[in-house]
Amino acid sequence: MGRFLNVTERDEILSDISSRLWFTYRKNFPPIGGTGPTSDTGWGCMLRCGQMILAEALLCRHLGRAPRPKRAVRCMLGDLSLSDADWRWQRGQRQREEYVSILNAFIDKKDSYYSIHQIAQMGVGEGKSIGQWYGPNTVAQVLKKLSVFDSWSRMAVHVAMDNTVVIEEIKRLCMPWLDFAGGACAEADLEGERGLNGCLEGACAMGVEETVLWKPLVLLIPLRLGLSDINEAYMETLKHCFMFPQSLGVIGGKPNSAHYFIGFVGEELIYLDPHTTQPAVEPSDDGQVPDDTYHCQHPPCRMNIRELDPSIAVGFFCRTEEDFDEWCTRIRKLSCNRDALPMFELVDSQPSHYANADVLNLTPDFSDSDRLERFFDSEDEEFEILSL
Repeated sequence: MGRFLNVTERDEILSDISSRLWFTYRKNFPPIGGTGPTSDTGWGCMLRCGQMILAEALLCRHLGRAPRPKRAVRCMLGDLSLSDADWRWQRGQRQREEYVSILNAFIDKKDSYYSIHQIAQMGVGEGKSIGQWYGPNTVAQVLKKLSVFDSWSRMAVHVAMDNTVVIEEIKRLCMPWLDFAGGACAEADLEGERGLNGCLEGACAMGVEETVLWKPLVLLIPLRLGLSDINEAYMETLKHCFMFPQSLGVIGGKPNSAHYFIGFVGEELIYLDPHTTQPAVEPSDDGQVPDDTYHCQHPPCRMNIRELDPSIAVGFFCRTEEDFDEWCTRIRKLSCNRDALPMFELVDSQPSHYANADVLNLTPDFSDSDRLERFFDSEDEEFEILSL
């Protein structure tokens, strides 16, 4: 996301794809809730897509967005083959440790921050029983609730409702110590974060110092871009969102069959598909995680944008306040594009007649229609170009 790759850059494209975390159906994990399912095959695809979009945010948060270390690749018969090289650790051991910590946050067990167990059980509070299919809005709300317990990442997850992003709400969330009415800063809170001698030491301290000023933002915007089919007027706007440097991609797909969209080429969306069942992974005694099955080892799937179900959630990551302000500028500029109908409204403050966003939830999920046969990407066409 936020990158433009040419058709001639095949290795670069495949390297970029393989650098992302790929979450799929798993089997033989500990029972959810102690007595529940031991596999999410058939119902967990949107939960896995939610994991993927949040994992991309965690990678940006802890390892940086660009330039992301490249995984060594070689192409053979159109398939991606991964080397055994440690591809992410060009910047030292700390980055490797952070990467392993990110993976551990998604391991299929009850005490991982964003495991299938946590998402499924937290979804009960959103009216979804364990094993029930989620829509993009539900998974966004669940990720928001789970992020509160992630003290390591210290991120602010905001779900914008009613097709409206309110700038003041986000700045209050990311800078809770700021008195918006008086323009004053809560100095006592800042001093409390600084620790002994008024200073912080080491890499972790740098992260704390950064979040004292602005909690890195994960912005999720559930949308409905049509009734039964996507409105063509939104298609160009949706494609533009992939070009933003803050983009985390889009979760959505077809009714009851979810995908994680990471880019586009022409009129086709590029996505990672969670509909592959793999054995659950067990970390080693020292916390290391075998990660081969967490990276897609083949070219991504494609789907015509017109086949997209209109119920989606768009994601963005803003590490700093400057990132967010720049995102706002891009959104306002895009709204002036006559060829691209705005998908949502960006406002400075919430109108007084609006209900509380935590109480009112008007953004619908996918329909509850029977699961449709999922789209299988054809393998007889050559991969061409990907705008990320």
